[in-house]
Amino acid sequence: MANTATEAFGADAKPTRLASIRRTLATGMRPVVRAVGPVVGVVTTTGWLAIVASTVLLVVGLSWSWSEVLAVAFAATAAVVVAIVTVLGRTSFRVEVTLSPTRVVVGERAIGRVEITNVGSRRTSATRLELPVGDGLAVFAIPGLAPEAATDELFAVPTHRRAVIDAGPAVTVRGDQLGLFRRTVSWTEPIELFVHPVTTRLQPSAAGLVRDLEGQTTQKITNSDMAFHALREYVVGDDVRHVHWRSSARTGQLMVRQFEETRRSHLTILHTSDERYFASVEEFELAVSVTASVATQVIREATAIDVVTEGRRLRTHTGGALLDDTCRIDVIRGATTSPRDFARDATAMLPAPSVAVIVAGSRMTAADFRAIEKFFPSETRVIALRIAEGENPKVQIAGGLQIFTVGALRDLPRVLTRAS
Repeated sequence: MANTATEAFGADAKPTRLASIRRTLATGMRPVVRAVGPVVGVVTTTGWLAIVASTVLLVVGLSWSWSEVLAVAFAATAAVVVAIVTVLGRTSFRVEVTLSPTRVVVGERAIGRVEITNVGSRRTSATRLELPVGDGLAVFAIPGLAPEAATDELFAVPTHRRAVIDAGPAVTVRGDQLGLFRRTVSWTEPIELFVHPVTTRLQPSAAGLVRDLEGQTTQKITNSDMAFHALREYVVGDDVRHVHWRSSARTGQLMVRQFEETRRSHLTILHTSDERYFASVEEFELAVSVTASVATQVIREATAIDVVTEGRRLRTHTGGALLDDTCRIDVIRGATTSPRDFARDATAMLPAPSVAVIVAGSRMTAADFRAIEKFFPSETRVIALRIAEGENPKVQIAGGLQIFTVGALRDLPRVLTRAS
């Protein structure tokens, strides 16, 4: 029994010792990896192939006294040595990237500028600067610069579609012409260019969508509000300020006022981004423009508004913030199983609105619009905007819900006027 216990203990101890050795080696190698990592990182795949090839050829040539192989080995070795020389040395730059302007509408011109200054004490050699701009890459040949000397380059930013375009980081690249070694240094952080959707100006009060600036009366009775409803007998705890003294004197008992509860105007826009409801990319972009046009008009009038889409609630404290967030709306695939689920998830944390506007593509059916409408309480007015690029404006009635077709952005003011 004792031997068996000893053997088990020894078996358990071996993995423990091995794990301890591994941890010790890992701890000891970590500084080495940190020191060697940047040096090894400058060697490209082609560079490693050249190093391995020159080593193998040199060994074969020397072993077999093969002059032709030695000549190739020396040439490859010389190329590696020259490549190493090209990445040696340090440069001190100050790089500034600016965009003018930082917010444009689709199709407007946006120009960027890169300024490079030599802040070192020695003249720099010619180098190359790479600047990612969206999906593209701008490459600039920077000449040698004397101390405190500067040069600048201009570049155009494509704005043919709605997007948030990152410019940067600006990276200087040093290396040989064969691409064996490549040493990069990043000098800036990325900056953003917002390409806003095209919008159209609407009439005040969003073409009549939200006209009740003093609030809408509801059927709910309250003890304190603005809209008088009726009188009732006083009960203990009622506010004496609401006692109607003239009626009390006439009836011989205290009478207090009752009111109809009023609700401040609040508009919610539900913009679906699910691709199954849109026939094309152009139709989706038109839907974003419609949402942005209605929302910015409501924001101008200082009316409470929420704009929601799948997984995103747009900022609405200013029109600029809203337009910035519309640049981030992307097509999604199957985020929810049904339109009602979309409405439930998107408005879960929002107050009940006085007006709800549904914005969807031509492939959303009348039944889908109706499913979203039924999610809201009866006192909420629901307006459905069906975006169908190229179609003429029209209205469809589905179970009491009006579904308005918008075929072009210029039709939106007329459609909303009819909806009001």
